[in-house]
Amino acid sequence: MKLSKYISLLAAILLFSCSSDDDAPKQINETEGLTLVQNIQNDQHTIAIYTKNGNLQQGYNHIYFQIKDGETLIENAEVSWMPMMHMTNMSHSGPHSEITKKADTETLYEGYIVFQMAENDTEYWDLTFDYNIDNETFSATDIIEVAASAKKRVNVFTGSDEVRYILALIDPQDPKVAVNDMSTAIFKMEDMMTFPLVDDYQIKIDPRMPSMGNHGSPNNEDLFQQNSGEFYYGKLSLTMSGYWKINLQLLNAESEVLKGEKVTEENAASSIYFELEF
Repeated sequence: MKLSKYISLLAAILLFSCSSDDDAPKQINETEGLTLVQNIQNDQHTIAIYTKNGNLQQGYNHIYFQIKDGETLIENAEVSWMPMMHMTNMSHSGPHSEITKKADTETLYEGYIVFQMAENDTEYWDLTFDYNIDNETFSATDIIEVAASAKKRVNVFTGSDEVRYILALIDPQDPKVAVNDMSTAIFKMEDMMTFPLVDDYQIKIDPRMPSMGNHGSPNNEDLFQQNSGEFYYGKLSLTMSGYWKINLQLLNAESEVLKGEKVTEENAASSIYFELEF
């Protein structure tokens, strides 16, 4: 009898243990593959900012963040943000997206910011989050570090139409010897705080290797929009590793060149371009 009681007790313990393991909620790390940039705090919350490489730099930045109340991650916040560059004689913002919840996550928010210039010894960026949780409003602001990009990833210029434009490289972030998917974003400056995306333009590309006789590459495709309010997409052919200058021309909806020049024997480069080296 004692032996059968022990066997029954052991079976019950094993059953309870297995059931508990199966029923326990699995902890999912929604920031896996991302690196913390910094925390921005107020009296109530901590906003943890992430990117894939752990920093912010001049040009296009895809940014993720979570809002923490102690150890609790907030799932239902309505959030907007505002980057501000504080210069010696004025302040201005930069192109930035609306905030959305990252697909298939509960606590991870995302968006992009284009920093058209880097910080320096006397001028700096800060970032403000304004958000609503259960009909209660909050705000948090702090200085952020925006480093200069090692290669040219953003062009700021005035077109022949007297409009101020910002043209930012998005992809490829990790270029390869291949025909790469290429994407860019074009914004126009309406005022110091407003930078809407531009629709129905065209970006002509002419990649060249200056150190190799300024040779080009085949099978490139100029960049066009697929839908209004979106980025511009094309194909970039890179035939060998090394330093590439991606010469650009910006055309409006009437196919008029607003900025940029063709590469010829007499003209080695356009006045607007991106740089890649790999």
